[in-house]
Order: sequence, then structure tokens, then C-alpha cells
Amino acid sequence: MSASVPFPAGDWRSAVTPAGVFRLVPVRIERDLACVERWMNDPEVADFWELAGPRSVTEGHLRRQFADGGHSVPCLGVLAGTPMSYWEIYRADLDPLARHYPARPHDIGIHLLVGRKTDRGRGLGSLLLRAVVDLVLNEWLSCTRVIAEPDLRNTPSVAAFLSAGFRFSAEVDLPAKRAALMVRDRKLCDVS
Repeated sequence: MSASVPFPAGDWRSAVTPAGVFRLVPVRIERDLACVERWMNDPEVADFWELAGPRSVTEGHLRRQFADGGHSVPCLGVLAGTPMSYWEIYRADLDPLARHYPARPHDIGIHLLVGRKTDRGRGLGSLLLRAVVDLVLNEWLSCTRVIAEPDLRNTPSVAAFLSAGFRFSAEVDLPAKRAALMVRDRKLCDVS
């Protein structure tokens, strides 16, 4: 496995959750672009992802994920056989984010959006965040913590991370937002 690739996302096992079987499936642009574009243009998502617009905006973002040194894996979250969320699992220590917090080697970062409006506000975000953190920590043994930096204004997202066992570490000023730096330590995963 390359030092820059987080882990072989296509080889991850499924997670059994109270909401059903959940899998992360690496994005294939030709298959998934229309779905991700639709989610990015949802006003509730667009406020925080800032990727609304024509298909070329979403496509450009996805292509950058693949071209960005290989340290990010964009995935669809598939719950009970239905794509319902978009995830970016990335090496936070290799990302520009590392300039804004005390990064450790092998920190893994998570970006998440729950795409389907019917899946929002039901606690699925927290449930699936827990499942994904478990997958990350089981697949990437040298990772000691998982990082997230949701926009401070996105209170449902911040609450989902807190409910999933992340702790609020700091407020950080990033180029496009003021973020809540959220941390989930490996050593605390069995506690929460």
C-alpha cells in the first residue's frame, strides 16, 4: 500500500448497523456523477459544500480528489443497497488542513454529506460516522485518530460528530470557513 493512499477503500468490509448494512463504495465518475451533483445542488448541502452549479463543478471537484496526490478517497455511502451519502476519507496529515492544527502522522480525515433529504435529521449521520470510524481504524492500523472540520455554522453536522464520539478540539480558521476541529481518538473508541 502506498504511503499516500489512505487504504484500499474498495476492499473494506461492510458494517452492520441498526439501520442496515452499510458500505463505502469508491466513486466512479461515470457511474456516480449525476447522483453526487444532485446532492451538491440541494440548498441544505450547497450552503456548506459550496459546489452547487452545473455538472462541471461537481465533476471538477471529484477529479481533484483523484488527482490530489492520491491522499483522498471519495466514496458513496450505500445503506441497505441504496446510495444515500457522500464521503471523502483522506490523509489529514498530508492535506493542507495539516497547516491549521497539530497534525500527527497518519491522521485520517472525514468529510460527509447525507445526500437524501429523507435521511437527514434521523440520527443516521452519527450512526454512520461511528461505523466509518470503526472501518477506518480497522483498516489503517497506524492511524491513532480521525479528524473532521465541519463548518461551525453547520450545527447538525457538529452535533452528529459529537454524538458519534468525536470531541470538539478547537475552532480553526480555514480558507473557506471557520471550522470546528473534531477529533476521535483510537484509544477512546471502545469507551463511547
